Amino acid sequence: MSDNRIDGYARALFEIARAEGTIDEVEDELFRFARSYESSDSLRNALTDEQIPAAKRQAIVEDLLGGKATSTTVQLVSMVIGSGRGRDLPAIVDKLVDRASSSKNLELAEVRSAVALTKDQEDRLAAALANATGKQVNLKVVVDPSVLGGLVATIGDTVIDGSVRTRIDQLKSRL
Repeated sequence: MSDNRIDGYARALFEIARAEGTIDEVEDELFRFARSYESSDSLRNALTDEQIPAAKRQAIVEDLLGGKATSTTVQLVSMVIGSGRGRDLPAIVDKLVDRASSSKNLELAEVRSAVALTKDQEDRLAAALANATGKQVNLKVVVDPSVLGGLVATIGDTVIDGSVRTRIDQLKSRL
């Protein structure tokens, strides 16, 4: 899909969430759903299969998110899937998250960790990244077992890689 369409969907989703007064929750839930969507071939295939009627694909979304996410999030994901834009869901959500961060004068910081972080760890990490970059950050944590340990933080074009996987790869290349 063209960037204009992705931007249009992201802008529309953002405005709906903002009008509902749930932008912070919806942004976080959409981000987590998009990362799950990207990492699951079966989910991605089910939600983008044109042979499955749109109503059935929307029912899958409602079953997955019902009770675990706000009704606004469920309705927004369902709308994107129902309109046949499931393949573009991660790009749309990423644009929405960028827009939400900009509206709060924050820089998006995507952090990949092998394990889930506690609220305290997230707060300390956000403070450390803000100190390192000189910018206030909107922290989004993705659990990625391939990291093995440590963290990989991406803030704009800056990547801070303190992962065990990178250190192992560096050791291999030295040997």
